[in-house]
Amino acid sequence: MDTKNSSVVTEFILLGLTQSQDTQLLVFALLSVFYLIILPGNFLIIFTIRSDPGLTAPLYFFLGNLAFLDASYSFIVAPRMLVDFFCEKKVISYKGCITQLFFLHFLGAGEMFLLVVMAFDRYIAICRPLYYSTLMNPRVCYALLLALWLGGFAHSIVQVALIVNLPFCGPNQLDNFFCDVPQVIKLACTDTFVVELLMVSNSGLLTLLCFLGLLASYAVILYHVKGHSSEGKSKAISTCTTHIIIVFLMFGPAIFIYTRPFQALQADKVVSLFHTVIFPLMNPVIYTLRNQEVKTSMKKLLNQYVVC
Repeated sequence: MDTKNSSVVTEFILLGLTQSQDTQLLVFALLSVFYLIILPGNFLIIFTIRSDPGLTAPLYFFLGNLAFLDASYSFIVAPRMLVDFFCEKKVISYKGCITQLFFLHFLGAGEMFLLVVMAFDRYIAICRPLYYSTLMNPRVCYALLLALWLGGFAHSIVQVALIVNLPFCGPNQLDNFFCDVPQVIKLACTDTFVVELLMVSNSGLLTLLCFLGLLASYAVILYHVKGHSSEGKSKAISTCTTHIIIVFLMFGPAIFIYTRPFQALQADKVVSLFHTVIFPLMNPVIYTLRNQEVKTSMKKLLNQYVVC
């Protein structure tokens, strides 16, 4: 059989989150409410930061981009999953699957690199405050933003390139509610051991190294703030604690999914649900709830429009 060209399979069948109709209805109701409440909150964060002249510091610039990335990320999987709850046969075309996979890793890696940039921003602000205005000027911030987008694109292109070169000629059932590398690669009509190693190194190892680097950087920051005044120390610890919470929410599921050999576990679907739908929408909200400046600005904005 010639395996050099593209696949014979033209579509994949998604087995979904669960086969229980009652569970599907429950998950649909909960996710719909969560989606309709939290998603507008992310757009409110973006609008607040964009409209308030007092929120021009790099921290808020990156927070606005985090909200945009997470809102965009939530559109990749959640809407289709909610529609598929009412479909007896959940089908996605081969091209649609590759497209979903590309944007999943493009935005996911972009967010991962953004968290690294935000850690760097906090390190400079807390540990090197005299150099902060010089090192984190608007030009540098936009350069870092461009770099993280390019990094996410490069990461995703590698993922897609490895997948599209695989032959798919037989089974086409994906035991998941969306297309991702671990499930798709198992359907290839060839030995995928080397490809799996490449995938683990590209996704898993990169994720793990970023995670450990972020924990180390925040450990250095927290150690450094011990000598600060009580007010500055309290604010720095609060900010770093928020960042660390987001790091665990973002990287925990990703490490679970991508740093081990591609073997199916019972917890995979639940972890994927939180990783692709729940946590992305929560990240900016958590930042906002722990940031007094953004909360104050948001209240003023809401009061302004309510009064009008």
